Amino acid sequence: MRSRFLVALCLALAGVSGLSGLSAVSRLFDARLSAQPLPALSPAVRAFVSVDAPVVALTHVRVIDGTGAPAKADQTLIIRDGLIAAVGDAATTVVPAGARVLDLTGRTVLPGFVMLHEHMFYPAGQGAYNEMVYSFPRLYLAGGATTIRTAGSMVPYADLNLKKWIDEGRIPGPEMDVTGPYLEGPGLPIAAVKELKDANDARRMVDWWADEGATSFKAYMHITRAELGAAIQEAHKRGFKLTGHLCSVTFSEAADLGIDDLEHGLVVSTDFVPDKQPDVCPPQSEVQASLVKLDIAGPAAQALIHKLVAHHVALTSTLTVFETFVPGRPPASERALDAMVSEARDMYLRQRVRIAVDTASPWTILFKKEMEFEHAFAEAGGLLVSGTDPTGYGGVVAGFSNQREVELLVEAGFTPLQAIEIATLNGARYLGRRTSSSSRATPRRRSRTSNTWRRSSRTASATTRRS
Repeated sequence: MRSRFLVALCLALAGVSGLSGLSAVSRLFDARLSAQPLPALSPAVRAFVSVDAPVVALTHVRVIDGTGAPAKADQTLIIRDGLIAAVGDAATTVVPAGARVLDLTGRTVLPGFVMLHEHMFYPAGQGAYNEMVYSFPRLYLAGGATTIRTAGSMVPYADLNLKKWIDEGRIPGPEMDVTGPYLEGPGLPIAAVKELKDANDARRMVDWWADEGATSFKAYMHITRAELGAAIQEAHKRGFKLTGHLCSVTFSEAADLGIDDLEHGLVVSTDFVPDKQPDVCPPQSEVQASLVKLDIAGPAAQALIHKLVAHHVALTSTLTVFETFVPGRPPASERALDAMVSEARDMYLRQRVRIAVDTASPWTILFKKEMEFEHAFAEAGGLLVSGTDPTGYGGVVAGFSNQREVELLVEAGFTPLQAIEIATLNGARYLGRRTSSSSRATPRRRSRTSNTWRRSSRTASATTRRS
């Protein structure tokens, strides 16, 4: 099986909120490789490679290893023959003769983001989504996301082929854990999504897409308990995990069925809706009303948190997409707006105006409670991972939003080091790649050093328009 390992990627980034002193940031980036030789890079990929040497020394750099440990200043990191061979104090770590030396004074090296709720599509309005096969792989990588899980697919063969092409060195992009098409029952007004017939149909769908190359599965809002249980059993039989954005099935019921992960957190939970009917997705107004009244420190919310932790159910934070529903929150960055075609930008900005004048919106309260729930879940020992979910009505753009998610985790009460751990090592833990795509603690292979961000910042608008 191919492994993912860290490689130094020097990025000149604006300081992340809460990360004081980071005038420029360098990231330890994943590389797709194994003990076999690296694939030959196509011209499209080589255009982003700035350093390709047998021995590379990153000197005088601050290191954040993604484990939550304090940053270490003035370090030297040695990469030899594709392996991170040494990390230590710059004053005592010997730089090998002939090494390509990069003086990174004033910069910080940290693991690449491992983001677990990403998509290769973007909303076009009226329940339609455009597959962003050109721009999104580049933007994810440029924004520091070096491993992603596509949490649901509209065009699964496009996602599978993108993964294949990235692994082969034909196009730039992150390592992809490809989730199959949505496992969904009747009720979703999206023509691209299949409606499951029954539990056997759920088993067949998991089995089919596992054979086609999917390595993850996702249940959606109108699935029944029988269908979800069957899908979980089939996925586990094949050695894969299953997550869910649920509604008809409660979080508690899903935990009992053995689900591995729950997307979005509290704001989609139907556990607290009075008189909820089994296998029925309640109206969103009822769901939101039940959550507005919920005390996160109270016995009901705490009981759910502890049940999820006891059942080893992970929780995926997607604060970026929910921020877009809250009146008065900051808009997408200018760079993200510039990456949109005019129609997508106008659709997003018009909806923002509608939200801004909605004085009855529950989202100000819900967003705060979501942050509280995620923090309480992590404090209770739960595995909190992160993603961005570039859906909703727009404004969540690959790459740019991955950095915003880290900022929002800090706003939710996590320290910057904890937020980095959630966005890096925790994702690797969930994927079972802790020693290959997360922290720098273990020597590991690397690929070429890339200057993706600087190039992408100049071409983001063009790449999105070409998708």
